Amino acid sequence: HFLHVPGKGPNAHKRPLLLSHGWPGSVLEFMKLVPRLTDPAAFGGDARDAFTLVVPSLPGYTLSFTEHQPRKGLAEIGAIFDALMTERLGYARYAAQGGDWGSFITAWLGANRAPHLAGIHLNMMPLKRDPAAFANPSAVEQQYVQALQRFMKEEAGYQAIQGTRPQTLAFALTDSPLGLAAWFAEKYRTWTDNQGDPRDALTMDEMLGNLSLYWFTGCIGSSFWPYYARLHGPWPIEGDIAVPTGYAAFPREILQPPREAAARQFTNIHRWSTMPRGGHFAAWEQPDALAGEICSFFRDLL
Repeated sequence: HFLHVPGKGPNAHKRPLLLSHGWPGSVLEFMKLVPRLTDPAAFGGDARDAFTLVVPSLPGYTLSFTEHQPRKGLAEIGAIFDALMTERLGYARYAAQGGDWGSFITAWLGANRAPHLAGIHLNMMPLKRDPAAFANPSAVEQQYVQALQRFMKEEAGYQAIQGTRPQTLAFALTDSPLGLAAWFAEKYRTWTDNQGDPRDALTMDEMLGNLSLYWFTGCIGSSFWPYYARLHGPWPIEGDIAVPTGYAAFPREILQPPREAAARQFTNIHRWSTMPRGGHFAAWEQPDALAGEICSFFRDLL
């Protein structure tokens, strides 16, 4: 399942942009972002920045879930999305943007489908979460390693159970709407830019709408699969990524690596922006700011 939304601008048909979400998200995350990218003039922007958008659900997630379908890891999803763009839709060259698992998929495309990519833009930086990878860290990298160690100790429990015992958890969350709501609400509270209540960042309709997509499709177990694949296989993004790269660093993102750490793998960073507000669900929380960053980054690339 995917949205294919033509842009309202003179060159929009030449500016295809793939948007990828992650867990616990869905295409609903992009409902405020889509009109700002397809019709920027309606929001005070330049019509020449308009994109034609392709917004797929991840295989196994919400409307892209069916019973007994094969499970997909991140590299497989990246290959599927590239085939969607190039073979099914006929775009020889396109742009890609993503957060959460979408940032991994977007980076994988940059590493493995570079000839097809005009550039990639991220609002989460998918670096290896291994403090041992920093043999001689600089002062700013030492701060990041300390934050990473805190995250792995206090915040990574969901990764461990989703990545090692996904079916056990799936039975519980598929059986209990309250349990599913609690599992999601904890992430909305922890990962958004709020003052103690996720409703400071997201509306109840937004949170419940996304939750409902998972509940009524029964996809929660399938949505855990990228965690299982990541913990039981190689890191999904290997090698240097040399395509033009942009990054929007939102202050309440899960982890905030410094540019020098990212530049070790992303070797062609064109834009690195420190954002004043927002968290992990940037397209929901700060759609104007994220749309502005995406338009500015791709303006001279497409």
